[in-house]
Amino acid sequence: MRFSTWKHTMVGGVAAAGIALGACAGASATAAAAPSETPLNVTAQVSSQAVENLGLNARQAKGIQHHLQVRGYRPGAVDGYLGTDSWKAMQRSLREYHEYTGAIDGIVGPNTIKALQRMLKDYYGYTGAIDGIAGDGTRAAWARCGSAWADHYGY
Repeated sequence: MRFSTWKHTMVGGVAAAGIALGACAGASATAAAAPSETPLNVTAQVSSQAVENLGLNARQAKGIQHHLQVRGYRPGAVDGYLGTDSWKAMQRSLREYHEYTGAIDGIVGPNTIKALQRMLKDYYGYTGAIDGIAGDGTRAAWARCGSAWADHYGY
């Protein structure tokens, strides 16, 4: 390796290390500083990223949440946003009645969708495969379910 190339590489490495150390020092100084006067809305950002309504509007989602609440599955706030707590409640319901065997984690994965499809097939006119894919047929039956419960509870 030529000296000029080696020198350039070393200077770049030292500069990167210095920047990293400065960033760490700045982070620890920030953590020790007094709380900021401007509140951060981190919770709202995280919650909104976890919402998965599978095509339901807020009214339909409120119907689902209210139904889960009445049945004792604890979906959290009835706010029209199916977040982690709502999906955990749905997974508990699906485990009891529709062969859901996955973790109660609030993640809308293939196992949750399969159990949901079994429920939708039993009660809401779903005619597709139990394949764990939330396609058009699954979403249409899910919307019928949400509308039925929203109508029932007056949303």
